[in-house]
Amino acid sequence: MILTTHALVGAAIGKNIENPYLVILLSLIVHFFLDSFRHGEYFDSRVATIKDTAWKILLDLSTAGIVLLFFALSTHPNFSTARNILLGTFFSMLPDFFTVLFWKFHWKILAEIKKFHSFCHRYSRFPKFSPERQWTLRNALNDILFSTLAIIFLFL
Repeated sequence: MILTTHALVGAAIGKNIENPYLVILLSLIVHFFLDSFRHGEYFDSRVATIKDTAWKILLDLSTAGIVLLFFALSTHPNFSTARNILLGTFFSMLPDFFTVLFWKFHWKILAEIKKFHSFCHRYSRFPKFSPERQWTLRNALNDILFSTLAIIFLFL
């Protein structure tokens, strides 16, 4: 899943659950659950560099940020709700950040997280770098569906 999907789902979890510890736990669990669905990747980790993909990552994060800013400005959530939304957003994207750190620096402490993350992606039933994992509209349908549902749950 793209970062926008993870961020929006985490925000919806944060908005609808009062306990911040539960928000953190569910956001992490749901991240791995979402990654088990078919989805496209907008960069190829075999050849991608941070410089080449930075604009894609910034666009991805900006999309979620704009939706969340619109939500905050239109609903004026109280402090605890806003805190939980931010916690859900952050922790739902954290496994991807850990994966990037592992790819870039090969920190052994992150190896098990990366291994589990890869395991979850295998459930999408398509091998890494296959055409079914390319960035296409067909492969992005689950991102679109989950992001739309997250926005609905965020605003309801």
